[in-house]
Amino acid sequence: MGVPQILKLIGDSVKKRIVISIITIVTMFIIVIILYILKIIPHKKYDNSYFGIETYISNVDKDNDNMDDQTDILLNVKNYVKRRPKYKSKYYDTGYPNDEYGVCTDVVAFGLKNAGYDLMELVNNDIIKNKEKYDIDVTDKNIDFRRVINLNVYFKNNNISLTTDLSKIEEWQGGDIVVFKGHIGIVSDKRNKKGIPYLYHHSNPFQINYEEDVLELYEKQKSIIGHYRIS
Repeated sequence: MGVPQILKLIGDSVKKRIVISIITIVTMFIIVIILYILKIIPHKKYDNSYFGIETYISNVDKDNDNMDDQTDILLNVKNYVKRRPKYKSKYYDTGYPNDEYGVCTDVVAFGLKNAGYDLMELVNNDIIKNKEKYDIDVTDKNIDFRRVINLNVYFKNNNISLTTDLSKIEEWQGGDIVVFKGHIGIVSDKRNKKGIPYLYHHSNPFQINYEEDVLELYEKQKSIIGHYRIS
């Protein structure tokens, strides 16, 4: 093989490597964009101070731990999701899950429980007193408080109802409860660039992050049917 042929082979090999490198870079760039759009890659988070919003502090400390309810609930939710519960709908004789599993309502239940609000007891008592408001034939204390539809009725009857309009960003605060059709979560103290808060929630077995920028998406897909504050 002569020198020209060898140089040609080398040139072709270099060209192939360059083409492969370009394709690889473009493919990786597209994947990163898709992951960003799908919000699998975390976006920049903002807090209340960035938007000049005063952080809400409750004047109630239900469990007398020197921490107001709003702050207490938010902190408890953060601690709960750090355990990274796996998504599975199960029945528990203990009412509250006592293993590694959980569902969306458990994010709310554990957030409130350690702030002095035992939803298992509270919801059960409210159902007994106001059964006509709940669509329940046979009550079951261990599971009734873990159903979204029941929690929406309970919060509407017993707590502070707030706007469901996401454009009123100052009225959404970390520690608030937001209810959708078939889903529920706790509002984060972090916001996206438009000022709309992130959501602490647990929606499916494949969820990677428990704090997500999904309020707008869920508003369109599921509809927000309730926004509440405990005290």
